[in-house]
Amino acid sequence: MKSIAALQAVVTATSFDGEPSDGELDAIEEEMPLILAEIDLLDVEIWMLDRPATALDERRVRRARNRVLDERRNLTNRAGLAQSGGAA
Repeated sequence: MKSIAALQAVVTATSFDGEPSDGELDAIEEEMPLILAEIDLLDVEIWMLDRPATALDERRVRRARNRVLDERRNLTNRAGLAQSGGAA
């Protein structure tokens, strides 16, 4: 029977401090408009759970969904520009 105790040092050799790296923080910052738009959409959907939808409520949901789609498009376009080197 093999012992795996010797392998454990390799697995835990790098210490993880639990904090995101600078690159991860930059990625979060870049995605923040989309995250906020999704939070707004979720807020509207939660707000409408226990009440009948009016025309104004439907517009709020539609506006929130469109904002999420716009932010997704913008994020995708920025990622595409970054990959192509910024040339259009």
